[in-house]
Amino acid sequence: MPTTARVAVVPTDSNALRVEELRLPDPGPHQVVVKQFASGVCHSQLHQIHRARTAPVVLGHEATGVVVAAGRNVTHVREGDEVLVTWVPRDPDVARARRPGAAQIALPGGGEAAASNGCAVMTGSGAVYHTAGVKKGQSVAVFGVGGVGLSAIAAAAYVEADPIIAVDLDDAKLDFARRFGATVCVNASTTDPVTRIRELTALGRGADMSGQAVAGVDFAFDCIGVRSTMEQILPAVRPGILGVETGGTAVLVGVPQTPVELHAWDLLVNEKKYIGSIGGSCRPDQDFPMFLQWYKEGQLDLDALVTARYPLERINDAVSDLEHGKIAGRAILDFTL
Repeated sequence: MPTTARVAVVPTDSNALRVEELRLPDPGPHQVVVKQFASGVCHSQLHQIHRARTAPVVLGHEATGVVVAAGRNVTHVREGDEVLVTWVPRDPDVARARRPGAAQIALPGGGEAAASNGCAVMTGSGAVYHTAGVKKGQSVAVFGVGGVGLSAIAAAAYVEADPIIAVDLDDAKLDFARRFGATVCVNASTTDPVTRIRELTALGRGADMSGQAVAGVDFAFDCIGVRSTMEQILPAVRPGILGVETGGTAVLVGVPQTPVELHAWDLLVNEKKYIGSIGGSCRPDQDFPMFLQWYKEGQLDLDALVTARYPLERINDAVSDLEHGKIAGRAILDFTL
């Protein structure tokens, strides 16, 4: 039978969200209906809110909840299961077929804070663990220490990267990043982050093709997606040494909203790499249990990652606080409030 739901809707004529009551139809053969416990508020949703649209939009792509109805062909979860919801397909065959639909993964633990696994943790930690494949002893710089950046730092700490350099504009956020494993903090509002990163990582191994001392991190991650950081991560990674080794890797994690200009000469002669990471290159069926295991082992503090909770009625406050940099980690809508 149809399910009554209260949802936050972005109308066509305004960027202010409205809470409305809807009647959801019975799920189709491959669909489920999930009653949410909590849902993350993400920067990518800010982009959606400010984008022109021709129809109202319901946002949300990371959540925890309980299955209240399941389609006849759904076999991986059933009514009554507590689940994680994400925007990445659960099944590789579904992804290859390009069939729409979010994944629902059985939730073995982590509570409401586990909602952040559905996007922030997966995107940040996955970029380090899967996309870049950072190994013990390799150096890392993370630009932007919100929910995604903190998750990237936590994964770098898990694999024992060294050093782990956090870059942001806010000292309080940088101090908070140390809790997740950052070993060095750089405030980009008071110093040039690329220069500082090079100072911190001077390798004493001669000069690159341009005659500059070899310096820079093995991996630099942009977890923001603004032009300045997208352009900083390439010069922040170390150059290669001709005939000896290739250069470092710049990884774009944040959703870009502007064009970017890269120095092709630096990319070419220093054999650096500039790559993208969407959803942390993750497979939810395999990776969510791993991230929750990190949580149980004390390697990923999901509880600390959630720094602000709002009832559904305050969705616009949550959006405003995120947009104005007032959220240190991850904000969630808590449907129990």
